[in-house]
Amino acid sequence: MSARFLDVVAPGLMTSVQDLGRLGAQALGMPVAGATDAIALRLANAVVGNPENTGALEIGYLGPTLVAAADGVRVVLGGKAKLTLQPADGSEARPAKPWRSLLLKRGDKLTIGAVDEGGVAYLAVAGGFAIPAFMSSLSTYMRSGLGGFEGRALKAGDSLPLNTIAAEGDERELADEIDYGSGPIRVVLGPQEDRFTQKGIETFLSATYSITKEADRMGIRLEGETVEHTRGADIASEGVVTGSIQVPGNGKPIILMADRQTTGGYTKIATVISADLARVGRMKPGDTLSFTAVEVAAAEAARREQEKMVRRLIEGIRTAPPDVTLDLNALYTQNLISGAVDAPSGHWR
Repeated sequence: MSARFLDVVAPGLMTSVQDLGRLGAQALGMPVAGATDAIALRLANAVVGNPENTGALEIGYLGPTLVAAADGVRVVLGGKAKLTLQPADGSEARPAKPWRSLLLKRGDKLTIGAVDEGGVAYLAVAGGFAIPAFMSSLSTYMRSGLGGFEGRALKAGDSLPLNTIAAEGDERELADEIDYGSGPIRVVLGPQEDRFTQKGIETFLSATYSITKEADRMGIRLEGETVEHTRGADIASEGVVTGSIQVPGNGKPIILMADRQTTGGYTKIATVISADLARVGRMKPGDTLSFTAVEVAAAEAARREQEKMVRRLIEGIRTAPPDVTLDLNALYTQNLISGAVDAPSGHWR
């Protein structure tokens, strides 16, 4: 069978290969990286029949334009964005649906527009990408140029190699919406809770913060009321996790994200619970958020409930109904329709 590729015509704003992350290597100083919205990645993979940890294209804010360089390339967009298919046979471009798989033929062009809800979406390909793993993961860590496709975001002219898989069966779709939750972002206070004044903690839990333009896969800087320390912001460097909330000397919180460093020397007032990480990972500059403190037991219960939701959504994936998009040009050509009617007068025009 001939080689299979997805060719990149336009890369989008920030498109990279990500899976669920590079686990087990933080002791070596290697960040986890991986999807900022692990829920969407897992579900997109499930729709096209992949294992949940299969590498996919993470699309930040504005999507790429891709051309299938082989027949039988099945894809799905996990997330909400305008999706347009330009068939290779020259027929009229038509919209495609997010969360519904789509079988591309050689030469078909797929354009993904701006992400409508949240700042991130995922394009999963049945069979996944035929690129080498780095430390057991396909995730791209762009700051060091490691993993993914050549260790970087995509650029025009790239050809992404695909694993060979039989494109059989009907198209499938996600039956229900993902519930990311609402309200304040839940956090567990600490581990340096004692390095903040009581007023500082109360400010952190009562203020509304906005996401600044200094927000990326490494971290999200917040703008809002300053959080007061007891005796400075610096500590001996120690391990950090995704969701750690550092407060440097200016009192403005920073949420550490997927590409965070493995250690840090700023005080950490709290940690975002794992059940709310995907929600934070979908936020974009200008969005607002607030925090509420919960106990560890509540955080664990929330994670269990979220996992039940994900399993329910995966089990609910169904065969998609036929695509009934009309080709108006073809209908006119075949004289199956003759124009619009002026209803009040009954005259055709």
